[in-house]
Amino acid sequence: MKSLTLAAAQTILNAAHAHARTHDMKPLAICVLDGRGALKSFLADDTTSLNRGDIARGKANGALAMGMGSRALFKRAQEQPYFIAAATSTIGGALIPVPGGVLIRDDLGDVIGAIGISGDTSDNDEACAVAGITAAGLTADPGEG
Repeated sequence: MKSLTLAAAQTILNAAHAHARTHDMKPLAICVLDGRGALKSFLADDTTSLNRGDIARGKANGALAMGMGSRALFKRAQEQPYFIAAATSTIGGALIPVPGGVLIRDDLGDVIGAIGISGDTSDNDEACAVAGITAAGLTADPGEG
C-alpha cells in the first residue's frame, strides 16, 4: 500500500475546487485526510459558512472510520438509523452520513485517504470529490455499491 502524499492531496483539493468553480457551485469547504485520518490539505472558500469545514471533515472522517463512501453511509442511515447514530456517537460525532465523503484508493484498491466536501448539494459535493481524486490519478470510491 502506498500512502497519500502531500502533493497528491493538494492536487485532489485543487482539482475538486476547480471543478466547483467551473460548474458555478456554491462556496465549498474541502478536507483531504490521509489513511490514518490525519489532515493533509484543507480549503474553505472566502464566503463559506462557519462550520462547513467541520461538516466536510465529518464526511471524510466517517468514510474512513466506516470503510465506505458517505453515499453508502447515507443509504445505511436510512435502513439502520440506530446503527449510524451509535457509530456516530462512538467516533465522537465525526460522521456525516450524506454524499460528499469519498474514499481515495490506490492502484491496488487500498484505501489511502478520504476527501470530504460541503457547501453545495451533496451530489455536487461528491462530484467535486470524484473529479479531484481522478485528477490525481487515483480511484474514487463514493460508496455506490
